[in-house]
Amino acid sequence: QVQLVESGGEPVQTGGSLRLSCRVSGRSISMYAMGWFRQAPGKERQFVAAISWSGDSTAYADSVKGRFTFSRDSAKNTAFLQMNSLKPEDTALYHCAARPWGGAEADETKYTYWGRGTQVTVSA
Repeated sequence: QVQLVESGGEPVQTGGSLRLSCRVSGRSISMYAMGWFRQAPGKERQFVAAISWSGDSTAYADSVKGRFTFSRDSAKNTAFLQMNSLKPEDTALYHCAARPWGGAEADETKYTYWGRGTQVTVSA
């Protein structure tokens, strides 16, 4: 059974930075393509970033390109989302997701495993 646990979310001011972590347990992270998604109150969940199982391909939502970076550390079995130049519109509950093998996928229906999320709040 694969489990994903996010951490790193906290209140931050506009322009600040955060690094979210997604700890994978039960299987090696190297077997999985992964994604980050976010959901703000009253809004649908939206794609943020994804990385292929091999780690050689990434994809980002237009709203975060140039500000967010997706990476992973196989030794720690953990994926990271480095978020810089944060804006109030980045405020949301951030979830990581995983699916066996595959590319950097933006479609949330393609993911098999989900974490419960970590809250990011950006104040003006």
